[in-house]
Amino acid sequence: MKKVLLLMIVFMISAGAYAQIEAPVKWSYAAKRLNNNEAVILLRATIEDGWHIYSQNVKDGGPIKTSFTFAPSKDYTLVGKPSEPKPVTKYEEAFKMNVSYFEKTVIFQQKIKLKSNKVTAIKGQLEFMTCNDKKCLPPDDVDFTVPLGK
Repeated sequence: MKKVLLLMIVFMISAGAYAQIEAPVKWSYAAKRLNNNEAVILLRATIEDGWHIYSQNVKDGGPIKTSFTFAPSKDYTLVGKPSEPKPVTKYEEAFKMNVSYFEKTVIFQQKIKLKSNKVTAIKGQLEFMTCNDKKCLPPDDVDFTVPLGK
């Protein structure tokens, strides 16, 4: 009887721990060469129904905005800042302000100028925060590597 009870407790704890892990956003990456000297890095977020991530242009005092940091390299330079499509903008009670965000899917784009033919991948890190109508998850940092085809 004690073994059965212990087994049930272990099962409930492990099931509870598994249920706590939420990852409503999946990231994927691609690169598109424009010519021999330029490329565009595509960073795509696929977001589960009911969740959203925030724009890069959220004002101070609000949620953590989505941001990108590209690894410095002598083989390429960034051209401008990452671009994004037009976000949804609504008042969120949790932050007591209008915030801009994306639902379902969003593709951020970063243009780069290639200084060398040796570039095989672009590396970096992104940070984002995701919320639904009940809660927000802590900000998440994701390392990425985008292969650069020829």
